[in-house]
Amino acid sequence: MAATSLDAGYFDRLYAADADPWRFETSAYEDAKYAATLRALPRARYRSAIEVGCSIGVLTERLAARCDAVLGIDVAEAALVQARQRCAALTHVRFVQAYMPAEHPAGPFDLILLSEVLYYFDRPTVAAMADAVLAMAGSGADIMLVHWLGPTPDYPLNGDEAVTAFLNALGERAVITFQRREAEYRLDRLRIA
Repeated sequence: MAATSLDAGYFDRLYAADADPWRFETSAYEDAKYAATLRALPRARYRSAIEVGCSIGVLTERLAARCDAVLGIDVAEAALVQARQRCAALTHVRFVQAYMPAEHPAGPFDLILLSEVLYYFDRPTVAAMADAVLAMAGSGADIMLVHWLGPTPDYPLNGDEAVTAFLNALGERAVITFQRREAEYRLDRLRIA
């Protein structure tokens, strides 16, 4: 496992080698996980959502149907180029290149989605992510975590370690409102206390 958080160059190299390195557009696993993620959202509609680590915008496009405004952020500009093309007709969706937690939008957001991103960070950075999420969250905001449970040899943490570190960093500032574990991934939904 990596000792420190993965830097932007790691993702730039991935997208330079393959425009869809995780097969977001074609994977049955991703399709089923996206559907489960959207089913787990407790509100029919959100005023303002942010998807951290939006990649090429496949989930962003689906999420847009449930939100008045969506901001997708990613560290890799190559991914964002594809996301912008995919969602070009969705005028309420925009994308920004940023490396969280150091760079995070002001908010407030009533939905914050972190799908398969926390394990790219080491424990201190996951704690800083928790603080950044709290800074972006509006009162009563939902936070949705989705993480792969398989091996992550190139990442600082595995899915369970990353989610546990995030929950521990939040402490009593958020409450768990939903958890579901599948064979390959876990869903955790929180609400700002």
